[in-house]
Amino acid sequence: MQDLFEEVKTPYKYGVVIPQPDSGRMVDSPTVFRQNGAWYMTYIIFDGKGYETWLAKSDNLLQWTHLGKIMSFTENTWDATQKAGYGALIDTEWGGSYEAEKFGNKYWLSYLGGSEKGYEAGRLGIGIANSGDLTKSTEANRLPAPVLSAVDKDARWYDDQTIYKSLIIRDQAHKTGHPFVMYYNAKGEKKDAKGNGFESIAMAVSDDMEHWKRQGDRPLITRNTGICGDAQIAKIGDVYVMFYFGAFWKPGAFERFACSYDLLNWTDWDGADLIAPSEPYDKTYAHKPWVIKWNGVVYHFYNAVGDQGRVIAVATSKDLRAKKPGK
Repeated sequence: MQDLFEEVKTPYKYGVVIPQPDSGRMVDSPTVFRQNGAWYMTYIIFDGKGYETWLAKSDNLLQWTHLGKIMSFTENTWDATQKAGYGALIDTEWGGSYEAEKFGNKYWLSYLGGSEKGYEAGRLGIGIANSGDLTKSTEANRLPAPVLSAVDKDARWYDDQTIYKSLIIRDQAHKTGHPFVMYYNAKGEKKDAKGNGFESIAMAVSDDMEHWKRQGDRPLITRNTGICGDAQIAKIGDVYVMFYFGAFWKPGAFERFACSYDLLNWTDWDGADLIAPSEPYDKTYAHKPWVIKWNGVVYHFYNAVGDQGRVIAVATSKDLRAKKPGK
C-alpha cells in the first residue's frame, strides 16, 4: 500500500478550477471523464433551494468552460429540489481512456434525489438517469422513482435514515457476480458514542442499471463516527483502489484510500492523508475526490471549502502551477 500511496499522491496544489459562479451558489462533487478527445466534468451547484447538475468541458484538465445544466429542478416529483448527478460507467483503468461507457445504447448517471428544500434536506435517495449524449447540456432522462431508499424493505442498519452520493462502475471481471456495482454513502439510525449519526460506504449490485439490490449486511468502509463517503474506484494493476473522503473522526475533512482485490473486501490505508486542508481556499474542508492519471501526471480533483466559498480544486503529482492562465 505504500507503493500505491507513492503512485497516487499529489503534493502540488494547483488551485481552484471551478469557482463559485456567485456568492449565493456553491459548487460540489466533480466527476471527470473523457469523450471525443476532450475532458468533461459533471458537478453540482447548490443555490439555497437544492442541488442541480451541471456540465463543464476542458482541453487540458486545468481550464474549464461551463456548458450548462443536465439535471434541473422540477415540480411535484420525488426529486423536485435535489438532483445531484454523477456520471456512471466511466473507465476505471488507471491511466486508461476514462471514457464513459454506454449500456443499452445510452449513457448513465446516478444521482442524489429528494423533494425538500435545503442543503441535503429530508430523506434522500438514489435515482438513475440516462442520456444519449453526455457531452451536451441537455436534460437527462430520469427513472420515475428512486432505486435505493432508506425506506426500502431491505434497508440495512447503516442506510435506514438517508442515502447520499453514489458511484456506479462496470465489474468487468464479475468479481461480485453482477456486471454493475454501486458504491454509496449512507446514514443509519444507529448513533456513535456521542449520540451522533454517522455515514459509511456500502454497496449495491445490478444486472440492468435500473434494478438494484444491496450487497452484504455491513458497510465496506466505516469509522462508526463522522463520515466516510464519496467513493471513486481506480484499477491499478490487479488492485482496486477506492478513493474516498473522511470527516470528523479526526479534525476537518480529508482524502483517504482503501484497496481490494475483489471489490468486496477492503483494506484501509493507515498512513498520511492524500489531501488535507493547507491553503486558504481549502482551509475548512478538502474532500470528495476524483483522481485520474493522464500523460504521466496524477490529477486529484476535490471539493475545497475556504476563503473562496465551496469550489472545486485540483492537486497534481507534478508542479503545473506555471500553466495557470497569465503565468
